[in-house]
Amino acid sequence: MPAVSHVLVAGAGLAGTATATGLAAAGVIVDLIDVKPEIAALGSGITMQGNGLRELRRLGVLDAVLGYPFDSLGLRAPDPAGTLLAEIPDARTGGPDLPATVGLPRRALARIMADRAVAAGARLRLGTMVSSLSQDGSGVDVLFSDGSAGRYDLVVGADGIRSATRRMIGISNEPRPTGMGIFRAFGPRPASVTRTDLYYGGPCYIAGYCPTGADTLYAYLVEDARDRAAMTPADRLAAMWNLAEAYHGPWDEIRATLTDPGTVSYTLFEALVVPAPWNRGRVVLIGDAAHACPPTLAQGGSQALEDAAVLTELLLSATTLDDVLWTAFTARRFERAKTVVEASCQLGQWQLDHEQGDLPGLMATITALVSQPT
Repeated sequence: MPAVSHVLVAGAGLAGTATATGLAAAGVIVDLIDVKPEIAALGSGITMQGNGLRELRRLGVLDAVLGYPFDSLGLRAPDPAGTLLAEIPDARTGGPDLPATVGLPRRALARIMADRAVAAGARLRLGTMVSSLSQDGSGVDVLFSDGSAGRYDLVVGADGIRSATRRMIGISNEPRPTGMGIFRAFGPRPASVTRTDLYYGGPCYIAGYCPTGADTLYAYLVEDARDRAAMTPADRLAAMWNLAEAYHGPWDEIRATLTDPGTVSYTLFEALVVPAPWNRGRVVLIGDAAHACPPTLAQGGSQALEDAAVLTELLLSATTLDDVLWTAFTARRFERAKTVVEASCQLGQWQLDHEQGDLPGLMATITALVSQPT
């Protein structure tokens, strides 16, 4: 028998749905809850590198989510022509039989992952959150926001960077701002956009885009962090349009499609690393609840999927939920995730400080790390 037979997963993002899928498919009873009333991921698109694709394949959803694959990165100048300066081959961190990178629409990916968890046997309840929990040596008693209650062998807190589970188990670590903010927009893909291109310089630290399907992309502009909370959707559209005027090449076509205020979002970059261990007894944190990084290395989603894969493997291969299991989980996940977060922050800090930094060395280190099995 596996170490658990009845598990609550709080949070139906990537980490939560992947964990629910893996456990439910093996016969574990899984309740999967999310505070949102519907599956609707925030954001416009997501860049998934090979190590994340490897986990999506393991979950049986790769064919469904394969949006727009590509194997190189372009660097362009913020000049009137949007001059292509370099085309850099991307490492296939998931192995030679997977693309280096795939661009995906976030909402579509969220729906596919939730549907896969349900198909595997997880019991999904939306608009529900944990109100309180208490544990003893054999289980966790949970009271839900709808007044219902349950007892579980394990509670998995996969409820994101603002994790309520994290606070409930007495972990005081909170995300910190890194000093940058990002406009994102989702829209049609011009034929000229066939991979991610990055422009450094001009009014933004980074102006980039990523194809997410045959007809779609998301585009983004990274600036100094600002309080833009009072902006209306129309204000956000106008601000992104004005910043984008400095960038050309494919950006000229992208900018012309920026007409719908509802497609533009603005968020601040934040970072978090909860010190090891990530569990308190029979409650464990994974994904952004335990470690969150700014998107400068495009590894957030992949690291969440790796957490789920390792946790699922250990829970199904062990017969007891004990310190041996948690030590193994920490050994396989903590330093790897921490290194990714620190590297993501370092890349941004070099830009904030207008410092050259050893970008090739940093990228080589992360590529080698995430290419290794979890």
